[in-house]
Amino acid sequence: MSDKERKVLPFPAAPSKADYQRVKSSYTVSEIQQLFGLSERLIRRWTAQGIVQAMPTPSSTEDAEQAEPLYDFHSLTAFRRVRDLRRNGLTLKHIEAELQGQMNLFRGEPARVEKLLTPFEEALSLHERGDAKAARCYREAIAEGDNVADAYCNLGIIELEQGDSPKALDCFTLALKNEPRHVEAHYDLANLYFDSGDLRLARLHYESAAALEPSFSPLYYNLALVYYELDDLTAASEALHRYKELAPEDEEMQAIDQLLTWLEQARSIKNTLPNPPAIQNHKPKNSSRR
Repeated sequence: MSDKERKVLPFPAAPSKADYQRVKSSYTVSEIQQLFGLSERLIRRWTAQGIVQAMPTPSSTEDAEQAEPLYDFHSLTAFRRVRDLRRNGLTLKHIEAELQGQMNLFRGEPARVEKLLTPFEEALSLHERGDAKAARCYREAIAEGDNVADAYCNLGIIELEQGDSPKALDCFTLALKNEPRHVEAHYDLANLYFDSGDLRLARLHYESAAALEPSFSPLYYNLALVYYELDDLTAASEALHRYKELAPEDEEMQAIDQLLTWLEQARSIKNTLPNPPAIQNHKPKNSSRR
């Protein structure tokens, strides 16, 4: 029996395809929180202050008061800007001051006139509805230079859904060629490489995504899986601990704790422990994508 066959640590065999991450047309507060590592309180405060724009609420006053804020692609761009500023060393206090300054600068301008959707925005809308014409619109967006990296990334998801992994690989790679810091493309490439059995390239892209967005919790679970398969139990344990820090409300936390207990014991007496505890129905961590 091979070493791989003897491994019975109850990680899933591979990240499920539901874990692939695409750019969406709308995001909830919890999804923004997961993607960018911002607190729910901060997101809601920035929304209330107009620092970040939420999508229009229902016209009914009662419905508007009860509606949860949603954020469109333009808001996602603002949150990505926050990510870049944090990576450059700015604190959230300084970032908030800068965003408020920009808001005050443009406050006196007339409201933006409604316009036709760009090819990328139309593709997002079609993609959300499962319309096959989304792929064509993404290609139009690429040809017109409209959010090229995001368009390639989402086109790669469509190619995967159609069972064409080589074309998906090309799309994710081209997304990174256009935007080397594109978190979703790194994350999707990591999943794709893992699915194809290339653990070292999977590790490279998971780690790249983590360096760009260190608060995106699902990638740490998948990183722990890769580290385990590469026989790096210390790194696997550290990645799971990081996942716990970022996702303390995970309903399967008891299972995660059992995994950590076994991993931490195995680090000191490697290859001498009995099989780790079997954990039934333990599934890979889903990303924020629906």
